[in-house]
Amino acid sequence: MHLPLLLLLLLVTFYHSANIATALSSSVLTQGSSLHVENEDHLISPNRHFTAGFHRIGLNAYCFAIWFSEPTSDGSHTFVWMANRDEPVNGRRSKISLWRNGNLVLKDVNRRIWTTNTQSSSPLKLELLDSGNLVLKELDDKQSSLWQSFSFPTNTILPNQLFTKDTFLISSKSSKNFSSGYYKLYFDNDNVIRLLYNNDEVTSVYWPSPWLLPWQEGRSTYNSSRIAMLDSEGHFISSDQLSFYTTDYGPTLQRRLTLDADGNIRVYSLIKRRWIVSWQAISKPCAISGNCGPNSLCTYSSGLGRSCTCMHGYKAKSQSDSWLGCEPTFDLSQDHENYDFIRLPYVEFIGFELRYLPNATLSECKMACLDDIKCKAFQYQFEVEDMAFECYTKNLLVNGVYKGNPFTTYLKLPKIDVLSYHQNVAKETPLHCSNSTIELKRTYDKESENGSLKFMKWFSIILSVIEGACFLFFYYVTRKPSGATTQNYLPIATGFRRFTYDEIMKATHKFRDEIGRGGGGVVYKGILPDNRVAAIKRLHEAFDGEAEFLAEMSTIGRINHKNLIETYGYCAEGKHRILVYEYMENGSLAKNLGADQLDWHKRIEIASGVAEGLAYLHEECLEWVLHSDFGLSKLFNQVGIENSIFSKIRGTRGYMAPEWVFNLPITSKVDVYSYGMVVLEMITGRSPTSDQTSDDNQSGEQKTLLSWVRDKVQEEGLSWTEEQIMDIVDPMIRDGYEKGLMKNLLTVALQCVEEDKDARPTMSEVVKMLHFPDIDDASSI
Repeated sequence: MHLPLLLLLLLVTFYHSANIATALSSSVLTQGSSLHVENEDHLISPNRHFTAGFHRIGLNAYCFAIWFSEPTSDGSHTFVWMANRDEPVNGRRSKISLWRNGNLVLKDVNRRIWTTNTQSSSPLKLELLDSGNLVLKELDDKQSSLWQSFSFPTNTILPNQLFTKDTFLISSKSSKNFSSGYYKLYFDNDNVIRLLYNNDEVTSVYWPSPWLLPWQEGRSTYNSSRIAMLDSEGHFISSDQLSFYTTDYGPTLQRRLTLDADGNIRVYSLIKRRWIVSWQAISKPCAISGNCGPNSLCTYSSGLGRSCTCMHGYKAKSQSDSWLGCEPTFDLSQDHENYDFIRLPYVEFIGFELRYLPNATLSECKMACLDDIKCKAFQYQFEVEDMAFECYTKNLLVNGVYKGNPFTTYLKLPKIDVLSYHQNVAKETPLHCSNSTIELKRTYDKESENGSLKFMKWFSIILSVIEGACFLFFYYVTRKPSGATTQNYLPIATGFRRFTYDEIMKATHKFRDEIGRGGGGVVYKGILPDNRVAAIKRLHEAFDGEAEFLAEMSTIGRINHKNLIETYGYCAEGKHRILVYEYMENGSLAKNLGADQLDWHKRIEIASGVAEGLAYLHEECLEWVLHSDFGLSKLFNQVGIENSIFSKIRGTRGYMAPEWVFNLPITSKVDVYSYGMVVLEMITGRSPTSDQTSDDNQSGEQKTLLSWVRDKVQEEGLSWTEEQIMDIVDPMIRDGYEKGLMKNLLTVALQCVEEDKDARPTMSEVVKMLHFPDIDDASSI
């Protein structure tokens, strides 16, 4: 290497190293500098109580956050603020930079994720203060700030941090999932600080008690300043007259007030590396709205804590998220003659009454609910003040609480479910044989030795009969056919609903609204019974039987990735094989390409997102999954994938790899080929399923998309000119694409569509090539 060139490289390396190694142990980030995720760059407050920087929250998922520097006894850190809680960034090439124009910007590789939207012509600095506040301010201004984290809290406020009408707290999804949850602490328009539960179906205030007036809860609505604060000694005071002292009040330790994932506000104190609760707003966890989701019951005991249970006739929407609650396994739209009620003593569902019937009899209350298609249950109780029975019919079953109240709820169910409920109760009782009390009728007017022997004889006979009944019942329960067991277990294991063909016909209006089709089947738009819009794919008859279809549905149930569409359920009835999954509001890729809806940056994002999803299916699942027709999965054991074959050809013409045509062994490389064709379609705007007219007017030759592209770019050496690339790029993005990134994307696509499967990269290699393109990066802050 020439000496001048070597010196130049050394200077460039030194420049980048100096730029990256920013303030590793400083409390200040200066203008033009960045904190990089790879270097674990941090800002540390002068008292060393707080740290700001990138923190790992999952697999290759990082958030820019502020946390307590000292780890807890289990080694974890406690976060007090996050910039990008709902959109984590990559573990490489992500950074947060203080631009010279005064803007603080967080980037995921080259994509802007979060910004303060600030501007200033004065010299600025970003500083982490002893209070835990991250402040952007002018160098010579010690008082005011341009931006501060205290003004945009996530789920926590720190001592002396003002909570105002312009701020609010949002809980996390769980103790391990830091994305935005379902609970909110805020000042309402009536000047009262409140707690709100909010999901897609229900929104309800639950603290202070909504059935009481503010003054009855010790609150005031007459101070419009709407401001609150927890001081460093543990005293909280609010403008609505909410005031409390923590149990450890005094000059002590580190504190925080957090809106927890369960919807309760708690003040914590750090004692011997453990967070101890020193105050909480709600003492009964089941009094918090939405804790168990709709159609479920919350039970609390001091020994076991809070637990959630689906009622009879309902099943869990998700096995991993109790907040989603339960959904009915039946249809409430039938005639009222088909329904009856089961009695649930000590059960109350708070709110959402359809009707109130004073002085009603139980029969009148039942008829009121049966005659109303919206009625799901009714509560019937004796009101002491009125000395009469009262009836409340319910259209939503939310905030269900079991035990600890005098109410009785009557749940509306199909008669067959009511019958099975009572049968189950009768069958379960004998299982508690050891606790059974048997009443024996006997007389004492002829007491003798003979009488005692007869008593013992009959007692032995009765006991033997009971034991025999227990044995027979146990044998009956455990000898269910394996097929039935599998079908009953599948919805529980996957969280999917099994739809009937009649339900599918009703949802799609007899398959009226077609929104797409491929080699695997036709997709229709449908409306599910819970009013969710769904894409319903009617598969071609490509399965040997129901067992094969259910096995592949079980495969889908084991995968979970942010870039993979959510499956709601399925139908396997007779010869019908149907998938029900999330509806894409923005339409298909092909539709958006033709409608000029996707600019260059959006196409790059799609290419990267699809690659990440496929890489997950191929390499990060417990077993390999091939995406096949981009609509149904295929599972392979981790041993012997090269020898695995499909029983049927799957895929859409134009996207299928040569292995399908020549009956070669099918591996994950068929997905790589299909992915490459999709990327070529995004680059050119041309469909692989239609012939491409040659530019040679004399021959008028028709070519496939792949042949057409290869002819255009003359790929030998991959040294394409800008004119060659311009010749194939979709006219809709010719003015907006970046030359280096386009060349890299085209290189990736052509490598993916090699005829020799061994010459194609893996999807993880594709992800790496897209995230870290081998191009000159001339961009600057």
